[in-house]
Amino acid sequence: MAGAAFGETSPMSATMPGVGMCISRVQITISCKNLLDMDVLSLSDPFCVLSTEICGKWMEISRTETIKDDLNPHFSRTIMMDYHFEEVQKVTFSLYDEDSSAHDLSKHDFLGSFTTTLGQVVSNQTMTKPLMKANGKPAGQGTITVTAFEISDNRIVTLHMSGRKLDKKDFFGKSDPYLEFLKQNNTNNWVLIHRTEVIKKTLNPTWQPFTVYMQSLCEGDFEKKIKVICYDWNRNSVPDLIGEFETSFIELEEAKDGRTREFQCVNTKGKKKPAGIIICKVCKVTKEYSFLDYIIGGCQLNFTVGIDFTASNGDPRDVNSLHYINPTGTNSYLNAIWSVGEIIQDYDSDKLFPALGFGAQLPPQWQVHHDFALNFNPQNPFCTGIEGIVQAYQYCIQSVRLYGPTNFAPIINHVASFAAAAIQKKQASDYFVLLIITDGVISDMDQTRRAVVNASRLPMSIIIVGVGGADFEAMEFLDSDNTTLTAPTGEPAVRDIVQFVPFRQFLGLPKQALAKSVLAELPMQVMQHFRQRGLPPVKSVDKGPEL
Repeated sequence: MAGAAFGETSPMSATMPGVGMCISRVQITISCKNLLDMDVLSLSDPFCVLSTEICGKWMEISRTETIKDDLNPHFSRTIMMDYHFEEVQKVTFSLYDEDSSAHDLSKHDFLGSFTTTLGQVVSNQTMTKPLMKANGKPAGQGTITVTAFEISDNRIVTLHMSGRKLDKKDFFGKSDPYLEFLKQNNTNNWVLIHRTEVIKKTLNPTWQPFTVYMQSLCEGDFEKKIKVICYDWNRNSVPDLIGEFETSFIELEEAKDGRTREFQCVNTKGKKKPAGIIICKVCKVTKEYSFLDYIIGGCQLNFTVGIDFTASNGDPRDVNSLHYINPTGTNSYLNAIWSVGEIIQDYDSDKLFPALGFGAQLPPQWQVHHDFALNFNPQNPFCTGIEGIVQAYQYCIQSVRLYGPTNFAPIINHVASFAAAAIQKKQASDYFVLLIITDGVISDMDQTRRAVVNASRLPMSIIIVGVGGADFEAMEFLDSDNTTLTAPTGEPAVRDIVQFVPFRQFLGLPKQALAKSVLAELPMQVMQHFRQRGLPPVKSVDKGPEL
């Protein structure tokens, strides 16, 4: 079987790295109050980073979105974690004021943090705690509220919303509307469930479809009240209220079989007055299949390894080169190949890996190639296990000339061509993972962005492992955890498919730490792709009650 679950229980868990018993899936929502104001002419632009301790080292798990000019943010992006009942899972929630587009947290102002365990969060369900500075002193009056609940209902609700004749709020234009969905908690306070994107300069918006868990939307109570608020976004001030209404899932669910459901949006400030129509175009309920469901259901994970042979790595005859031809048989690339390869080979059934290189001059013509087989056999580029990849690499590094430029697009498009062929099967049978090991310099960034955006529609993920001490800003840009990657034309990626891991951060740490980081996002990426295409596992998997 090609693949295994990360953080999910299975009969095979004893042989799967990073898999324990008594595991639940937990959804975490975050809000804050009275954050420090670090901006001179405006308010802080906060985002939250969730980190967990792995083998004694703090590793980032996920980030929320950034909310502009707000000291009391309610983040709509929830964070999913696997809760291992038998483990003490330390977690830290860190708030930052976004000062640039850089992924590096040192480029942003620190607003405070709160450290606890996931077990405490789950047992309390909702907890509010003060934020602390790095020196252990309070971060002003700042507090953080964390809510967590176990996802025990696997039903997913897809909503597609639009508006008609909304009130004009901009003096020189129309409105920049967005929606917020809220539900009532146990204390009858309204809690944010989802925030849509902003649609600029229109009174007749159509927002992108979005999905939420049924449990998050209404806790399985179809008549539970749901509040929908429409705001007009403002760049340098608080949003203007356009209007709001209350509904329930049972009303939203009328939007099916080609029918829509319309709601009168009312401005509740002062005298109540109509403010336009909000339309539910589609309300669709589906079941969520887990990563393990797809693997057990027959999905094959197909790994391809790509290795950077460009001159920026240094002359292989030089002891300082990342490709140093070492008599002891080790160098930076070999260390990465062994470390990461030992992880991924557990998730490929036949242990046959296409191993490719890029950026080198090949004999005998000494022309530059950006997509060549390490074994110099383009008709059969497969290597048997990690040992086969290492042998092909050691032969290759002594046979080619490191050159350049560093072009990622050809090797991404190479794997994408196989993923595009697999998608024609219209079943969840194959998923492709490209592992790129590189020193971090990209020459064809525009072409690479376009290739990644195109690949985001396919059953494909890209894991980039950076070796050496270079500035990996370009890799962090491609990872784009906090924003949506776009092609040079402005076309957005359908989903985030890139995971970047700097290998130097794991030197001296146990293999489990690297494994969790390298494979952290892959299960969700697999699930997202097949969910977006409406594809269940190839083999039937019983997923509980129907709607």
